[in-house]
Amino acid sequence: MANLVASTFATRRDAELVVERLVQTHGMEREAIQVAPEGEVNTVGDRPSGGDVEGGSPSVGSRSDVPVAGRVKVVVSAETDDEEQAIRAAFVEFGAKDG
Repeated sequence: MANLVASTFATRRDAELVVERLVQTHGMEREAIQVAPEGEVNTVGDRPSGGDVEGGSPSVGSRSDVPVAGRVKVVVSAETDDEEQAIRAAFVEFGAKDG
């Protein structure tokens, strides 16, 4: 039986890096991973990051319409104890708040 492991991240970028780590390094199926706002409102996290902020030159300016409305939640279905440990380690690596 699968065990759900969940945590929240400060930015969408952090959540996406967790997904990348689990899929590419640990061979987990992308379908076993859910990423969504922690609450009801769309959000990029606690603060803008990645493509939402101004980059080096040449670049467009930072966006002013970025929905900063809370943390980004990642939920992963772990089939084994080893998968659960890998998930928890990836969560810690990318700054999980809990989980």
